[in-house]
Amino acid sequence: MAGGEMDGDDRVVQVSDSAIRNELAQLRQEHRDLDMAIDALQAKPHPDSLQIQRLKKRKLVLKDRISALEDKLLPDIIA
Repeated sequence: MAGGEMDGDDRVVQVSDSAIRNELAQLRQEHRDLDMAIDALQAKPHPDSLQIQRLKKRKLVLKDRISALEDKLLPDIIA
């Protein structure tokens, strides 16, 4: 191929990386939002512990998903 041309596989990888990066950004924002929501609930005089527990569980699910997506973008290099 000539200098700047990409074959189909390269475009799929770029689109896939772009989609992963977009999803990562959304998940990270949701994770930060959950942090703020948890902090706000905990600051109340009588916090709803069940709601806080649910938000923390959701936050862990997001963290796992974020880690999995990051691994797709930066695969482990075995030395």
